[in-house]
Amino acid sequence: MPTPVNAPAQPPSDPVGRNPVGAHVPVAGRGLVGTGLAYARRVGAEAVQVFVANPRGWATPAGDPVRDAEFRAACAAEGIPAYVHAPYLINFGSDSPATREHSAESLRHSLRRGHEIGALGVVVHTGSAVGGSRYAEAMAQVREDVRPLLDELDALGEDTPWLLLEPTAGQGNSLCSRMEDLAAYAEALDHHPKVGVCLDTCHAFAAGHDLAAPGGTAETLDALVAAVGPGRLRLIHANDSMDLVGARKDRHANIGAGHIGAAAFGELLAHPATEGVPLIIETPDGRHDPQRVEGARHAQDIALLKDLRAKAGPAFP
Repeated sequence: MPTPVNAPAQPPSDPVGRNPVGAHVPVAGRGLVGTGLAYARRVGAEAVQVFVANPRGWATPAGDPVRDAEFRAACAAEGIPAYVHAPYLINFGSDSPATREHSAESLRHSLRRGHEIGALGVVVHTGSAVGGSRYAEAMAQVREDVRPLLDELDALGEDTPWLLLEPTAGQGNSLCSRMEDLAAYAEALDHHPKVGVCLDTCHAFAAGHDLAAPGGTAETLDALVAAVGPGRLRLIHANDSMDLVGARKDRHANIGAGHIGAAAFGELLAHPATEGVPLIIETPDGRHDPQRVEGARHAQDIALLKDLRAKAGPAFP
């Protein structure tokens, strides 16, 4: 039974270190701690993901050093790993020089802000070849635009966030949606030691990986490791899917309420490639429900994933 959203946090009965389970949290209003971590506590999140800029714009707002320090300290004290999601508009495969320029500045900003707030990773969508760009040209642009940002990341020191590539659902001329597509993307970035992967389960399912089939989730994870090597999977967006496998539609459903189903997430948690990797939900929060209790559906999804984690057991095969 899910923990009530207003109940005080209880010590977990299963191994948190194996896979912290958390959520993308809002930060508008009272900021990273006053809004973001307060929401995380309310829904039982053990990890958080945040935006540090308008996800649908190009603005690059400066942070507040005092609030950044407060957030870092609170995350450290509570053992909460934090992540940043870069804006959705970023696309290095565009044929528009302005879009590429804005994309570089936006991702630079997310990486810098991620470093300032102590984030472990910055998630970016892998983009698509649009306009006059063909695949080879688009991938060359990825290298030309992103590789210098990784050099800048190196210059910041050792405690910098990973750049986490998130394959898309396969819409349009996607540069990377299938797990095997990650190989070329990683190669374009010289297999930089701070380049990792954020696996979105809804995206993978939409792109044709049948996570719902027996053994389908393990097969998908095996394909990811084969493409980029072990240790590169650093974050999982745990989302069910409103649409059928291969639909190429990015429509998230609550865990167990979509076509992927809860069993696939249990299989995911039992796979060696996911050991220690945090899960972040980006599922519907019920804000439009007539009887909405803020965060109730997120609390239920997190509780379900924690239950699946406990059933998966502490040891990997």
